[in-house]
Amino acid sequence: MAAAERVMPRWLLWLHSAVLLTLVPPVECAATRLYTEQDPLVILTKDSLRATLTDSSSAWLVQFYSSWCGHCIQYSGTWKALARDVKDWQGAIGVAVFDCALEDNFDLCRDYGIKFYPTFKYFKAHSGAAERGTIYRGGDREIPSVRQLMVNILQNHTREERPEQCPELRTYNSVELLPLLGLRSDHYTALIIEEPQSYTGREVILDLLQYSGVVVRRAVSSDRPLVDVLGIKELPTVHLLQPNSSHHTVHTEKRLRFFFTSLLRSLPGVQRKIHTNSSVLNPHKGALSDQSTQPPWRDFDRSLVYAADLESALHYLFRVELASHRSLEGEELRTFKDLVTLLAKLYPGGGAVVKLMETLSDWLLSLPLQKIPYQAVLDLVDNKMKISGVFLGSQMRWVGCQGSAPGLRGYPCALWTLFHLLSVRRQAAPFALQHTALEAEAAPVINVMRRYIRTFFGCEECGKNFEEAALSDSVAEIKSPEEEVMWLWDQHNQVNDRLAGSLSDDPRFPKGAWPPPSLCASCHDEERGLHAFNRQQVLQFLLHHYSDANLSHKYTVEADVNLEQVNVGQEQVASKELGHKEVGSEKVGENDVNKNLSEDNGQVFPGLIKDHSKNENGLNMDGSKNVNGLNKADIKNLVDKLVGHLKPEEGAVVEEGEKTGSSGDHANRTLALGFTSVDMSLCLLLYVGSCVFLMLLFFFFRVRSRRWRLRPPKLAV
Repeated sequence: MAAAERVMPRWLLWLHSAVLLTLVPPVECAATRLYTEQDPLVILTKDSLRATLTDSSSAWLVQFYSSWCGHCIQYSGTWKALARDVKDWQGAIGVAVFDCALEDNFDLCRDYGIKFYPTFKYFKAHSGAAERGTIYRGGDREIPSVRQLMVNILQNHTREERPEQCPELRTYNSVELLPLLGLRSDHYTALIIEEPQSYTGREVILDLLQYSGVVVRRAVSSDRPLVDVLGIKELPTVHLLQPNSSHHTVHTEKRLRFFFTSLLRSLPGVQRKIHTNSSVLNPHKGALSDQSTQPPWRDFDRSLVYAADLESALHYLFRVELASHRSLEGEELRTFKDLVTLLAKLYPGGGAVVKLMETLSDWLLSLPLQKIPYQAVLDLVDNKMKISGVFLGSQMRWVGCQGSAPGLRGYPCALWTLFHLLSVRRQAAPFALQHTALEAEAAPVINVMRRYIRTFFGCEECGKNFEEAALSDSVAEIKSPEEEVMWLWDQHNQVNDRLAGSLSDDPRFPKGAWPPPSLCASCHDEERGLHAFNRQQVLQFLLHHYSDANLSHKYTVEADVNLEQVNVGQEQVASKELGHKEVGSEKVGENDVNKNLSEDNGQVFPGLIKDHSKNENGLNMDGSKNVNGLNKADIKNLVDKLVGHLKPEEGAVVEEGEKTGSSGDHANRTLALGFTSVDMSLCLLLYVGSCVFLMLLFFFFRVRSRRWRLRPPKLAV
């Protein structure tokens, strides 16, 4: 009986095995979960391990881990954060991982003497094939300690062994540095004076590894002659030697590594180095650089948002990107309607652009069509109907979003700015979207942006990346306008981090964590040796930065008094931009044509919009906006005219059995083939006159016939 109890029933054995198989994930899946290609580190394989580490021009810090090791799983987040923190050190030292749990990697892990997980090994530059690395045995594996280890690895190289791109990390003395004072140079020289045991100076030197135009030297506070001459009072301190031979001590809000790095990267003339080691990507980069001549430079204040950027983005959006679609229907039409609604309700100010968005929104809502040709929309954007006070500039005039070369920044930068501003406007006017299709959405700005990028944005890969982020659980958790503002800011910084140093990164305006300390020092802090944002301060900064009070109208295009000249110019610009669309359509998400056609200054017509009872946000008291100067009859007339000119061959479908008329020419809106509205009026007048004449004839002969019947016959004699 006892023996029988010790025997496990067969069905229970199968159940036990099934549970084990369910709970223990495959090695491949676990490995994928720890590190992916999106992480800023190198994932080594059995084929690439030796090839990468042998005779490398840079040093390497490699984590040998096992994907089933609980501590390795817990530590993966720290290792990713470290790799992200020292991403700009690549070229001097790289960060990599190697999974010993994969069956293909067993032999290599045994060959490299890996017994415990995780094991950290560092390899000097130019290591031989027999080199198996040096184990890091420090008990502290926090990011500051590992980062200091990386600095020590580089300093332990001899001059002959040092990585080719690694700068001097040694300490300079007063004998070497004092003669530099008063000398002219073609670059900045930054002297970082700190305590002897501090690593801040050397870390800043490596942070500037990928930048040109500045050289960083480290000195210590024990060098009294240098400290006395420079008048150093606090440590650590940056003393800057200008190219024109002047020098001064630089003030920063906080004496932290990130503040020093950000300060030096933002100096005029300091820019990210352009790497030309890719034979595949360089031809495309050259094509971008040679698209057109350099547009005129416009001085701007980085603390302001420029209406010229917003209007240029709308010009490109309506006349170039959307114009590539011959017609809109289904999801495309719904997305377009919601985008226009968002712009009509939340776009700042009360000028001609707002009136155009309101007019377009009312027209779309009143249109009885399921499918419309985009030419009808374009005619309204170009104001072919000659509606008073409706205007959108026909020039791309980048200011805060201008790039150092054609094809850099421009439209993508301005599109981000536009949606940031709309999210902040929604926070300032929470009832603006009442009585619209977007009223019930918790994050309407993000959802409309996601659908627009997925449906219309020229860069397909960019659309996929944003779609993945927008479909994550974090969007579903958004409950307030403030959370929507912060989510969009988070995503923008993640995109900047991913694209930093790529071909789309402008070397004069390198992508990085935003806002920089120069715009918001209180937004930055340090936690466990890593840079961190103070999210509450960031929110306050965003609410101010994208507010109406911080919007500059400098460089905006004035509405031309002669509407015919405007229409001609718009048609020329639209056709010219569409001509460039095919050349760079695959890079629209990262680059833009960035053409500027004139340098006129001015602002959009003030006073074009009649005053209404508005609150402090420029909205009506019920949160809505009205189309100023257009009543319901005007809107109906506008709808009738625009419906009347739609082309049947483009498949315009009318709801409830209504039919559309045919289209006419673009100079004068027509209601029938070859006829103007005047012609049709004359035809109608002639038709009515003919009807009246025929009716008179009818009654005349009717009366005469009665008289003939009533007249007595004459008797013949």
